[in-house]
Amino acid sequence: MSLQKLKKRLTRYNDRQEDWALVRKAYQFALEAHAGQKRVSGDSYITHPLGVAYILADLELDLVTIVTGLIHDVLEDTPVSYEEIEKEFGEEIAQLVDGVTKLSRMEFRSKEEHQAETWRKMFVAMARDIRVILVKLADRTHNMRTLRYLSDAKQKEIARETLEIYAPLAHRLGIYRIKWELEDLSFRYFNKKEYYDLVDKLSKKRKEREEFINEVIAVLKSRLQETGIDAEISGRPKNIYSIYTKMKEQQKDFNEIYDLTAVRVIVDSVRDCYAALGVVHTLWRPIPGHFNDYIAMPKPNMYQSLHTTVVCPENELLEVQIRTWDMHRTAEYGIAAHWRYKEKVRDDREFQEKLSWLRQLLDWQQDLKDAHEFMEHLKIDLFTDEVFVFTPRGDVIDLPAGSIPLDFAYKIHTDVGNHCVGAKVNGRIVPLDYTLKIGDIVEIITSNQGTPSRDWLKMVKSSQAKSKIRAWFKKERKEENIAKGKEALEKEIRRLQLEPHLLLKEQLLEEVGRRFNLLSGEDVYAAVGYGGVSAHQVISRLREEYRKKFGEEKQPPQPVQLKPWKESARAAKGVRVQGVDNLLVRFSKCCSPLPGDEIVGFVTRGRGVSIHRMDCPNVASASAGDERTINVSWETDSEVSYPVEIEVTAMDRPNLLTEVMHAVSESKVNITAVHGRTTKQKIAVIYLTFVVRNLEHLELILARIKKVKDVFSVRRHTGASAPQEKGAKQSLRKGR
Repeated sequence: MSLQKLKKRLTRYNDRQEDWALVRKAYQFALEAHAGQKRVSGDSYITHPLGVAYILADLELDLVTIVTGLIHDVLEDTPVSYEEIEKEFGEEIAQLVDGVTKLSRMEFRSKEEHQAETWRKMFVAMARDIRVILVKLADRTHNMRTLRYLSDAKQKEIARETLEIYAPLAHRLGIYRIKWELEDLSFRYFNKKEYYDLVDKLSKKRKEREEFINEVIAVLKSRLQETGIDAEISGRPKNIYSIYTKMKEQQKDFNEIYDLTAVRVIVDSVRDCYAALGVVHTLWRPIPGHFNDYIAMPKPNMYQSLHTTVVCPENELLEVQIRTWDMHRTAEYGIAAHWRYKEKVRDDREFQEKLSWLRQLLDWQQDLKDAHEFMEHLKIDLFTDEVFVFTPRGDVIDLPAGSIPLDFAYKIHTDVGNHCVGAKVNGRIVPLDYTLKIGDIVEIITSNQGTPSRDWLKMVKSSQAKSKIRAWFKKERKEENIAKGKEALEKEIRRLQLEPHLLLKEQLLEEVGRRFNLLSGEDVYAAVGYGGVSAHQVISRLREEYRKKFGEEKQPPQPVQLKPWKESARAAKGVRVQGVDNLLVRFSKCCSPLPGDEIVGFVTRGRGVSIHRMDCPNVASASAGDERTINVSWETDSEVSYPVEIEVTAMDRPNLLTEVMHAVSESKVNITAVHGRTTKQKIAVIYLTFVVRNLEHLELILARIKKVKDVFSVRRHTGASAPQEKGAKQSLRKGR
């Protein structure tokens, strides 16, 4: 590649001397910036920007884009600053170069996150000026042409990314000459054996195929001339990758693929297109279901053409494409064709409408905070084919292939999707998971009571619909999502044999939240609850943050083997009665004393000594001046567990009891009873009975419960309900 070769290509469509002077200036600027740099091949680095500029000139792009191609790497690979580029070439070119530049100077936690953030930046830049991605496509195309100098592993990695992202993007932009080249080059490096096997088979059939096409062209040209249609006809061999994918999708051998070549007919007017189609169908029998009118219903990438598949003599299948010269130019260059014939590109309303898919992509990608999810959705939105359906009024709606009525509903309007309860296709009621076909007339049935279902996220095909469904759950059911997300995180943390209270610290949650563009710990819980991020993704980042701040996570202590508490008249272990051995001892249920409480014994008739807390109201009233009280003390090193009842007061809401129970169960204790009630003021009162080791153990559990949202108070229950309390007093007074 040389500067003269670039000049020769550029001057075919732009011979203004002042423009060429700016190109020379950009070349000199890049040459000095990249001085001393070499490519892996050993060539001087300037050969790469020259190659990129040539590809852009081959697409007949404007001067600004050519200059950007020449200096597109200086921000990333040299000390040159944005301000220097702006000073030398102006703001427009500087912004384009910045949009193309990868985010290599930022720190990312993973390669996938780096890739996702790079694409986010480029899509935002594309929204301002689509030429950003045209330069990027040219950059990738030149790199693919010189991929042979890299290692096998690197070749496969770059080829995979090109096949998954760049080739589909070229398709979306309608630049088919770039798309086909990127697909074939990627296929060549990603699956070398299959590629060269197919190339060998095609070369063996080439002569036979060329003879067949020449015969078809001669017959068709003669018949078109008879009807007065002036046309240029040529054979277009299908690119190797498209043949390969067809073999895989249809599970056919190479010898079973007949339409290896398409015939392209280019005429002067739309009227001639349909007239030529009539001629083709009179010459050869059309195959039902294999006709597409992309003139009446253009693809979102502006592609227009008539496609039909016919059966020729000896049962040879032939695809025929018919279009005008303007349509052909757009088919070859796509959006790139726009700059040659339009002046104020960004003010062109029609042009902006052609990029509506990009606006939609930008809308839904704002809600996708996780790098893996963003990249997966990006591949789906770029790579899936389209299906064209109609509204009852006859408006054409394009959707990803495989879409269902819910995708259609959300494409019409967010409220239509949120309130969808059914659908009609071609006048018949169909299930919501019905797969739409080209030409279907779709009508959505709505109801004010209708709301989205979480199952819809698994059903819909378009990222736009998924984004809007998630947004509804995020807004309408935040409390439920928070509880559901917290439960999911705690469950996953325990499965990993870690302690929830260590990882689910507010400080750590907020730090992780910032990485997902979430503002608080509650937002992290909610995001997990509505499916915005997965529990696994959050926990992996929580563990990273924990290690940074505190070191390795602590393994949870082995659960204490607590002996189940049973009400019995046998002597209770853990309590020593002063001066007496072998007495029957029982713990009072009215106050449930624990090691650490001040306790007193009360001698009963026939039931030994009853142990109460010193502040138990029953003991206080019954033992005033009573000689039956006796000194007792706790035994040290006792492994006995003790029952305790607590009272929790909170604002009533869904999942409150579940969250309180989880807070208790975090301590690995056995809950023996639970009951509760709700007041007219929507205040919930919950009574829990469980077994603990001592007072310190209880206080730890009470502290955890107090952290549950909407809990007002947590206290130890100093007596059962009123009737039980009364009965306890009578029992003490009677000495039972």
